[in-house]
Amino acid sequence: MSAKIPDRSIRICADRGGTFCDVHASYPDPNNPDERKDIVVKLCKLSILSLSQDPGNYHDAPTEGIRRVLELVTGEKFPRGATLQTDKIDYIRLSTTVATNALLERKGHKHALLITRGFKDLLLIGNQSRPKIFDLNIRRPPPLYSSVVEVDERVTLVGYTSDPKAEDHAIQFDEEGNVSRGYRGKGWDGQGYAEGPGDIVRGLSGEAVRIMKRPDLEAVKQDLKKLYEEGYRSLAIVLVHSYTFPDHERTIGSLARSMGFTHVSESAQLLPMIKMVPRGVSSTADAYLTPILREYLDGFFKGFDSKLRDGHVKSPRVEFMGSDGGLVDLNNFSGLKSILSGPAGGVVGYALTSWDGERKQPIIGLDVGGTSTDVSRFDGRYEVVYETTTAGVTIQSPQLDINTVAAGGGSCLTFRNGLFLAGPESAGAEPGPACYRKGGPLAVTDANLLLGRLIPDYFPKIFGKSEKEPLDIEASQSAFEKVAREINDSHEKQLSLDEIVYGFIKVANETMCRPIRALTEARGHATSKHILATFGGAGGQHACEIASLLGIKTILIHRYSSILSAYGLALADRAYELQEPCSTFYTAQNKGALISRLDKMTHDVEAELTSQGFEASRVRVERMLNMRFEGTDTALMVLPTDQDGDGREDFEAAFKRAYKSEFGFLLDTKSIIVDDIKVRGIGKTFDTLGESVYAEVEKLTTRPVNVQVEADTRYSVYFDHVGRLDDTPVFLLDKLKVGDTLEGPAMIIDDTQTIVLVPGAHAVLASKHLYITLE
Repeated sequence: MSAKIPDRSIRICADRGGTFCDVHASYPDPNNPDERKDIVVKLCKLSILSLSQDPGNYHDAPTEGIRRVLELVTGEKFPRGATLQTDKIDYIRLSTTVATNALLERKGHKHALLITRGFKDLLLIGNQSRPKIFDLNIRRPPPLYSSVVEVDERVTLVGYTSDPKAEDHAIQFDEEGNVSRGYRGKGWDGQGYAEGPGDIVRGLSGEAVRIMKRPDLEAVKQDLKKLYEEGYRSLAIVLVHSYTFPDHERTIGSLARSMGFTHVSESAQLLPMIKMVPRGVSSTADAYLTPILREYLDGFFKGFDSKLRDGHVKSPRVEFMGSDGGLVDLNNFSGLKSILSGPAGGVVGYALTSWDGERKQPIIGLDVGGTSTDVSRFDGRYEVVYETTTAGVTIQSPQLDINTVAAGGGSCLTFRNGLFLAGPESAGAEPGPACYRKGGPLAVTDANLLLGRLIPDYFPKIFGKSEKEPLDIEASQSAFEKVAREINDSHEKQLSLDEIVYGFIKVANETMCRPIRALTEARGHATSKHILATFGGAGGQHACEIASLLGIKTILIHRYSSILSAYGLALADRAYELQEPCSTFYTAQNKGALISRLDKMTHDVEAELTSQGFEASRVRVERMLNMRFEGTDTALMVLPTDQDGDGREDFEAAFKRAYKSEFGFLLDTKSIIVDDIKVRGIGKTFDTLGESVYAEVEKLTTRPVNVQVEADTRYSVYFDHVGRLDDTPVFLLDKLKVGDTLEGPAMIIDDTQTIVLVPGAHAVLASKHLYITLE
């Protein structure tokens, strides 16, 4: 079979999660080379703990998944532990939670912070935000760095004026960057500044920068030598105003690398944006996480021949999912860019498979996992935020706008102070919910099991001490009966066990709805006008009821919904972007200069993607300005509009529309300032995915399923407003055909998930989706 598989033809995508490692691969059909066939590999150890990593059998889960794919496709045997040959591989795309977990668990790399003298405690002080404002016992997370060194250097900004019309009072530069004009008041002698120490130079943002004191490199070298002797190999360098004047950071960074420091995070190089605190914290996060990520990737590459990493044009490409939903190569991948690497793949997966460019109906993505639920929104373009807080760390880096809530299959169920509670505590992987046979607490999984929404006979038998037993429904029932007695003792009205169990499910569902409302209603969008795209292992159990709570009428569940983060990698585009600081008023006089800078950056971005192998026709460019009203500190990154259809970019109209949508008002008397210029290039992976699921369903010839004949079994399931139905039909998804229709109540099961159709729900099986509508 090997001869039938051409070189550079197998495409592999692996999502390395904390619990599972999902692998999706495709290869040319030997009987029809114009068609591609898919393979899905889901790795799990026969243990609830560390399902995606089984050191007893294999060292690295993605490598093991790729080995299995190569065996399945080529028909050859590849012994475990042997170096894998990559001749048949076109590309490998990875998303990983390695850096995310290191941040959450505070298991990153020890590093030191180098910061301008006088600012030693700046990142410790932070922005003084108090999420729990009435909490008298304030416990803030410790800083990520282990040591601080102050660098005796300083630059200041001069010549900035708040009045864009008063150009006579602003410092101006000639074409060589020398001061040609300045304040006509104190200090101006007609040629330049006559008093005050230091040279005045033009920063990258166009602002005038006075160099008060250059760093003493000999003194810095002694400090670095001491750090090196103490075992430090990773550094974060954060200097005042380096976003516009990065020279001092670059000099110190070069010195550190020459002395043997293996990783140096220069804040201005990572993200040249104003605001020293988030820029500084982001740099320490990068110095904390990137070495951990690199260690993992070094181990990953050791499992393959040298071709995988040499970067030659004829070698297999290795790409990584960034937090902003774009693929990047090894040189551009870092810990800072991988915080949302795993969830980002799922967002790309549902967005591209659910969106219809003609109907333009926005999509809500609902990823229900074991301990949390991730929620996002797609309306034709990925929604990106530039400052987020993860595990108490405020990071300034482009990330998809994903809201996470602590509600999932492992969320603990408790009754406290007369309230039903679901989470935020989690049963975790060990011991897991009560039904896992390891003495765990009650969890959402136990509730679904008792209500009949999980069927032990269709679930893997990997539980208990022997790791070969099925789910323990008796343990769940015993634990719930104890809680039921406590609840009924405190209430006048006596509730049945089913009512109590379902009460906890209702609380969990409402908890999952909160972040959805935050992304929609809180931002002026009607939730009911969205489509719900559900994925993740537990999504199908809650989809119908969550949609009903939100007033949503249409639900999409992709056939690869349980591995959608891996499948999304196969659909993702390569991304490359450039960003520069600006600090310029958006006036008629300055527009030409802004457009010229955008044009130059556009050329550079297009050239980079072309060098990566993308034809010009497959490169799309987005040009953005980060704009704010004068006197405010909230900038919005906006794409221009073209209201007149003449191709001219109108950034001002786009900014005002975005500002009005975000805050509900405009500051019409204020001037607009451009803080940053950004160009994002996108190398398209594919032209089209074909017709949308909506168009397919409209054309389908449907066939009602004969429940009496085609149901695989019957099961007792509890539904709201109906009660327990003992003869609820259960169908196997693999046995249904395209065009088959089902009416709820019913259960649909495949190898990795259970989908609950509530009474009144109508489901149609399309080629790639289960299309569900509610009354």
